[in-house]
Amino acid sequence: MQPRRRDKVILDNLHGNTYVDPLSLKFVDSLQFQRLRDIKQLGLCYLVYPGASHSRFEHSLGVYKLARMTVENLAKNVRVIFFRALVFPLDNRVFQPDFLSGLLHDVGHGPFSHVFDNEFLPRIMPGHKWSHEDMSTRMIDYIVDVNHIDISSTDLKRVKDMILCSKNPSLIEEYNEKTFLFDIVANGRNSIDVDKFDYILRDSRACGITSNFTLGRLMDNIKVIDNEICYLATDAMEVWNLFRTRADLFRKIYTHRKVKALELMLADVLVLSDDYLGISAGVFDPEQFWKMDDSLLKAIETSDVDELKEARELVWRMKRCGQGLYQFCNEYLVPKEKTEHFKDVTAKDIVCCGVRSLYATCHNLLSMQKSGAKISEDDIVVSNVKIDLACGKPDPLSGVHFFKEFDDSVKFTVDRQNLSGFYSDHCVDRIVRVYAKKPELVEAVSEAFEAFQLRTYDYKPQLHGTPDGKKRRKSGLIST
Repeated sequence: MQPRRRDKVILDNLHGNTYVDPLSLKFVDSLQFQRLRDIKQLGLCYLVYPGASHSRFEHSLGVYKLARMTVENLAKNVRVIFFRALVFPLDNRVFQPDFLSGLLHDVGHGPFSHVFDNEFLPRIMPGHKWSHEDMSTRMIDYIVDVNHIDISSTDLKRVKDMILCSKNPSLIEEYNEKTFLFDIVANGRNSIDVDKFDYILRDSRACGITSNFTLGRLMDNIKVIDNEICYLATDAMEVWNLFRTRADLFRKIYTHRKVKALELMLADVLVLSDDYLGISAGVFDPEQFWKMDDSLLKAIETSDVDELKEARELVWRMKRCGQGLYQFCNEYLVPKEKTEHFKDVTAKDIVCCGVRSLYATCHNLLSMQKSGAKISEDDIVVSNVKIDLACGKPDPLSGVHFFKEFDDSVKFTVDRQNLSGFYSDHCVDRIVRVYAKKPELVEAVSEAFEAFQLRTYDYKPQLHGTPDGKKRRKSGLIST
């Protein structure tokens, strides 16, 4: 690499010193990038895991550093004409788009990270395909314009294509011999990229979860064969651990029962506030979009306008946690033979089965009469959780190529069945969870949910019934 005397040093608590080159620093110093300090990486997870308060700002700097490290390691290990002819010694200017794509890949995230695009916007704009990757490219253009950053149009296009390429591989075709560089930040080929490296390690440590994934070995032992980043064959288990650790994070943190309850409540808060605050009005306009961050929740919580009364009270329930949250009733794992053609379960499905079961058996009739509860679709929230070990592929190791020794020029795949420690042929879990919006409805919702399972599968795949103590809870909500 070029001498770092002009680079700014930022100490990252995960990766150590991060050297930010002058051009990248212009982006970091922009108000639009600094906004990421006020967007938590894991949304509302900090209300369940108090240590999960790290921001998109930290993550973006981490991905930037790992992108630079990857290029350095490839140059050190790889025998490729591209490197020999152009970049010895390595020149930052050649690889600047790679570094910038790592730095800016998340600049288009909305408030509360994935809750914004996965839970809120689909309800406000049904059928409209909005993504934080597309918004990142709009934000990059806006940052360049308003901050008068001097970057060539060719490099700017490549930065944006590197962010979008995992969703649109056709963008890579025009780059010919340099396509392996598109695997560094957003790898659509096999999903192994530095974005994943950073958030797996950073999120695990913040939440106190042990990670089985070791970054150093996988980063060090890489080379390019046939325009593709390949890994040392003895590290095949480390690649497997990467995907397994990611799946564990989804099970333990990202889709934790209370985390999902909070996210579902937050989505309702944003929907209730949208008409008054115009949250969705600026999702395509960078000039408005960059002004939105997680402080939106505090603004709603402390407001005193009548238009936000319902949303404000819901925020108070979220902050109190406990019985104030939407109440988890039960869940079941979709039988493996049913996952391929699974359709999301809706609140209407549960309510309809509850009504049928009410008239189907005397037991249910007496039970419902005893509880005195009647449920409607507005009383229920269904969360359809998908935990995908292989990131959308049939096999986590499909598309990953390995080599025996650094002098070899032959790549090959590894059969996952030959890996020691591989326990399952099944790569996708689908979990259906049901929440009651009020504690006094838990019993009625739980019975309707059990009736739905019986009608759908002829048995109840849930592990156990809803605890009696939870069914007997009454509303303990306190108004302020």
